[in-house]
Amino acid sequence: MPDGRGPLHGLRVVEAATLAAGPMVATTLGEFGAEVVKVEQPGSGDPMRTWGDRRDGIGLAWKSVSRNKRCVTLDLRQPEGQELLHRLLDVSDVFIVANRPSALARWGVDYESVHGAHPRIVMLHVSGYGRGGPKSDRPGYGTLAEAMSGFAHVTGQPDGPPTLPPFMLADGVAALAATYAVIMALYHRDVHGGGGQLVDVNLIEPLARLIETQTLAFDQLGVITQRAGNRLDASAPRNAYRTADDHWLAISSASPSIAVRLFRAIDRPDLADDPAYVDPVRRRDRAVELDTLVAKWVGERTLDEAMRVFEAAEVAAAPVYDAQQLVEDEHLRARGTFVTVDDPDLGPTTVQAPVAVLTDTPGRVEHLGRALGADNDAVFGGLLGVDPDRIAALRAAGII
Repeated sequence: MPDGRGPLHGLRVVEAATLAAGPMVATTLGEFGAEVVKVEQPGSGDPMRTWGDRRDGIGLAWKSVSRNKRCVTLDLRQPEGQELLHRLLDVSDVFIVANRPSALARWGVDYESVHGAHPRIVMLHVSGYGRGGPKSDRPGYGTLAEAMSGFAHVTGQPDGPPTLPPFMLADGVAALAATYAVIMALYHRDVHGGGGQLVDVNLIEPLARLIETQTLAFDQLGVITQRAGNRLDASAPRNAYRTADDHWLAISSASPSIAVRLFRAIDRPDLADDPAYVDPVRRRDRAVELDTLVAKWVGERTLDEAMRVFEAAEVAAAPVYDAQQLVEDEHLRARGTFVTVDDPDLGPTTVQAPVAVLTDTPGRVEHLGRALGADNDAVFGGLLGVDPDRIAALRAAGII
């Protein structure tokens, strides 16, 4: 990049959210140059600090999700904490919260209050259920969204229970939707001369949007989609297949040309010349038969043997990776997908680089998540000009 500052340089984000979805939005903005000030409760901080896997009591997810952020503490339940927050908002562009509406109203940071005092602020509210409707003030988590969105209903084996993902899927999908929505709101403000506005994103709707085919099937055909394991008959044969050496590989046949290549690769050229097996609609009716054929062929070969054949035939196939295989993949290493950052708590730590690769203004990871309140003096004193004696008094009173 010409000046090394990133495409969002000059944008200031105040993030007062906890756990995953809201903080992930701020993470992405910070990777591409925005200044992010993370506001946490004194003493306890964001629960993400100790969530999931830990090393020496330090949450590993925290280190990644809070990369590039300046960390301050403020008790938003106290008038002095609310006053300092509003001073931060005076000099900021984006405000991210994830609390229930009733809590925001008690703290005087509901959208109506924030917009009235800071009309240029783009306020992102990520919540379990979103504004409006009888569930708006209920506590919401990704697990509940993964259930209500329809995702769990269609995930899992046909004779098994609905399956929840073992990672923060709903939060991550909501964060992606919220990030581009914030950018759109800023574009409207800065390019079209508009004011600030509220970006209202819940955890259910972004994930439901990705699997909208099941609601379309119900609306138009009266069909309730059922669990089919790893099969997707619209792309048949499509599954994860066990190899002779007890590894797994995944195959997709989303287009007729890919299906033809697969049939020839598994020594069934007769299927490649049969319209009943090439046409996607007719192939869907033969999904079980095709799945059985491919599973038998793969099961008689090692992973390396099968992949050599598939790669030579340009079949859409890939090994199922674990974490070690992912970080060691030669293609991802060549792309710089993972970077090592020297952290004062963990030492050299490998994290994923910013996902989008911009040729002229790439994102970067400057540092991982910092200690609770590490930037209180720099932000309250340096940015807001609060007197050192006042900062000491606020600290003694538990406001910061």
